[in-house]
Amino acid sequence: MSKPLIGDTETFVAFRHLNFRRFIFSKFMLTLALQIQFVVLSWQVYEITHDPLSLGFIGLAEAIPAVGLALYGGYISDRSDRRKILVWVQALLIVCSVLLAYISFHFSSLPLEQQHAFPFYMIMFGVGVLRGFYSPAQFPLMTQLVPREAYANSSAWNSTFWHIAVVLGSSGGGLLLGFCGKNTSYLVVLIVMLLGFIQIVRIPSQPVQEIKPGEKMMSSIREGLRFVFSNQAILGALSLDLIAVLFGGATAMLPVFASDILQVGEKGFGFLRAAPFAGSVLMALYMTKHPPVKQAGKKLLFCVGGFSVCMIAFALSRNFYLSLFILAASGAFDNVSVVIRSMIMQLLTPDHMRGRVSSVSTMFISSSNEIGAFESGFAAKMLGLVPSVIIGGAVALGSVGAAGAALPELRKLDLSKA
Repeated sequence: MSKPLIGDTETFVAFRHLNFRRFIFSKFMLTLALQIQFVVLSWQVYEITHDPLSLGFIGLAEAIPAVGLALYGGYISDRSDRRKILVWVQALLIVCSVLLAYISFHFSSLPLEQQHAFPFYMIMFGVGVLRGFYSPAQFPLMTQLVPREAYANSSAWNSTFWHIAVVLGSSGGGLLLGFCGKNTSYLVVLIVMLLGFIQIVRIPSQPVQEIKPGEKMMSSIREGLRFVFSNQAILGALSLDLIAVLFGGATAMLPVFASDILQVGEKGFGFLRAAPFAGSVLMALYMTKHPPVKQAGKKLLFCVGGFSVCMIAFALSRNFYLSLFILAASGAFDNVSVVIRSMIMQLLTPDHMRGRVSSVSTMFISSSNEIGAFESGFAAKMLGLVPSVIIGGAVALGSVGAAGAALPELRKLDLSKA
């Protein structure tokens, strides 16, 4: 393995490649737009329903199609030009945002009691369908755009820009909502999405992976599943994040914490939502120079444990500024696991299987955010908001001990020797 991959690497090595820069800009703008959109939509739905479970339904509406289509999306990704997939997906996401803006403008002329959350769930269902194809294609495309020696650096920068977009989108969404209103916020979303779409179109078509003659779809999908479930490092990393986000995450309930417990309103909600990602950005910037390749397995276990403890502490906090600090720390812990998982997938997955492996990651990780949002809403409804977050954090913390004992290959993983 080349030296830049296993030790301290040149900070901007991935940015030498023009198409990587276009990819990162496009993903940054798309993530920024979707985060603003989600912040405004979640506040709007809670404003209509005043029910924490309704916030869970937003996540569930997106997660069901994303999970259901992920394996098929991975199959398509490994047999197609991944750049073309992203072009079509981002174009259709723009259509979804146009519909959302139309619904919001229509509702603005109606009294609150005549507004309904159902149209918002339908839009999020459409976003979930598109995510079933976007997620398995975007990570393999990024890997195609850089050489192997830039994998670790590209993963760190990919995480950095994603988290910066979420920070800006979360805080900006809350501020736009507070100062400009819902309708203007949705128009900003459309403009930002269009800027990202222009950059993904500028990336040239990419080579299609070699296809086994006569291979059937189900056989191809099963091959990808067998690869993931036979690799302890990949399976362990995905499973840890799945459990941590599914049970330990509290972000879906932030509107309730902001409104009912901390009582900081729309602007405070925006800062609470941005706090974990601010911590993530600081950690990600550090990792662009010092990727966590040595003793990666132990670092992964420690950081997932740290994230779980932060969630318990956040549930107990009644001080706005302490809550911001705890959420920022949780983001720093979480981002280490994100980057380690990305490097594991880049280094241990053959190129012709990256789409299918990414689709399994979508099922384990990406959609666990939305399913976790539903679980958080349901648990808050049944157990109460604070007890549900404490119990979820304890479950996530227990999973760390179980993984460390049951998965020795993960515990001993050292990516500097991969």
